[in-house]
Amino acid sequence: MNSTIRIFASVCLLLAFATQMLPQTPQKDSAKSDSTPSPPPGPGGTSSPNANPFPSTYKPFPSRTTLIRNVTIMTAAGPSIANGSVLLRDGKIAAVGTSIAAPADAVVIDGTGKYVTPGIIDVHSHIGDYPAPGVDANSDGNEATNPVTANVWAEHSVWPQDPQFPRALAGGVTTMQILPGSANLIGGRSVVVKVVPSRTVQGMKFPGAKYGLKMACGENPKRVYAQRGPSTRMGNVAGYRAAWIQAEAYRRKWDAWNLSHKGDPPTRDLGLETLAEVLRGNILVHNHCYRADEMAQMIDIANEFGYKIRAFHHTVEGYKIADLLKANGIGAAEWADWGGFKMEANDSIKANLAITDAVGARTMIHSDSALGAQRLNQEVAKAMYAGRAAGINVTEDQAIKWLTFNPAWALGLDDKIGSIEVGKNADVVLWSGNPFSIYSKPERVWIDGALMFDRSDPKEKWRTDFELGTVKEDN
Repeated sequence: MNSTIRIFASVCLLLAFATQMLPQTPQKDSAKSDSTPSPPPGPGGTSSPNANPFPSTYKPFPSRTTLIRNVTIMTAAGPSIANGSVLLRDGKIAAVGTSIAAPADAVVIDGTGKYVTPGIIDVHSHIGDYPAPGVDANSDGNEATNPVTANVWAEHSVWPQDPQFPRALAGGVTTMQILPGSANLIGGRSVVVKVVPSRTVQGMKFPGAKYGLKMACGENPKRVYAQRGPSTRMGNVAGYRAAWIQAEAYRRKWDAWNLSHKGDPPTRDLGLETLAEVLRGNILVHNHCYRADEMAQMIDIANEFGYKIRAFHHTVEGYKIADLLKANGIGAAEWADWGGFKMEANDSIKANLAITDAVGARTMIHSDSALGAQRLNQEVAKAMYAGRAAGINVTEDQAIKWLTFNPAWALGLDDKIGSIEVGKNADVVLWSGNPFSIYSKPERVWIDGALMFDRSDPKEKWRTDFELGTVKEDN
């Protein structure tokens, strides 16, 4: 028995020795991967702050040095200048005052008895995405398929041949923000355009202008989504908050990846990408809202998630919370006298603009109407006189800011447009008389110093391709 054990032990030792002497197969390092490195993300595979996949291709139209003199200049930057002159050169306002010598190459316009203002800025338009003719085939302003459609961009619906554009220009409008409609809690991105002829919307886009985010509260989204939610105002608020919670998580993931660029990037989501840009401060929030209590709630939501509301639009009850608007640095884009057409517009008053302005909120007119856009000067006049009737001494120098400078601020463009100041873009309107008179009309309109409209010259009147019809060939 003992000899058997000894033999077995000897065999085991021999086998162990032989195993050590055999060629060893290299072992794989468990820390190394068999798989090949992942390819880098391709174009469109990553999300970066301030991405610009649809850049402006706008080029200023040819301009001539122009001196307009002997006019009343409503500067929107200070007091009006009587018997003043303004010099337009190289697309900019080159000089403003009462005694400006005409350069040798200047076109000189005698404006005796006339007025000059900055170009009108409409912060709330649907021209282009609700073009004329107003048929279903052209109705592209509301993506009413989901309460939150932050993934859509208004510029992809804008039709540059909309015949409403030249009519707005003839009313003195030089810049406008085109927004998605108000069917949704979050309706998508706006686009800021210059009111100029172009084959493409990119050719109209204001270079460097920030995008806006259209949000809407109240009756519209709860009516549109009554059968598929939300159907109540509390459902609306829950919807906003859920969207911002997702956006905050998405922003953190992408901000972390953009710092390191390690590993595969997160998956892009176009809607959350837009909301993340709002959280970063790169997109300005424009919020359709009527009632005072809802505007206060929207301010609370913005504070909860750390974004800023740039302006409430319509703001029918702005006069009730003007102090809150002022304290939070929120603009009030209002109508002169629209109200009573639905319950949330029922408590409107004609002195709304004057009261919100008097309290110190940044107040402005807006159209929300292709017809109203042609007469925004008259809308401001109505609001100014309604304020005076209510005992508020609104001056013309204040009221002109409702039309030009404050809307420029709402778009983040007040360093470029909105006032007659040296160095700003030469977006200028020459009026036949006081612009707050119903009898006055824009006679000429310049954009970046280029004469884009001349009421007295048919050659300087823009007609879109839609209006040209059949052009007969000369024999």
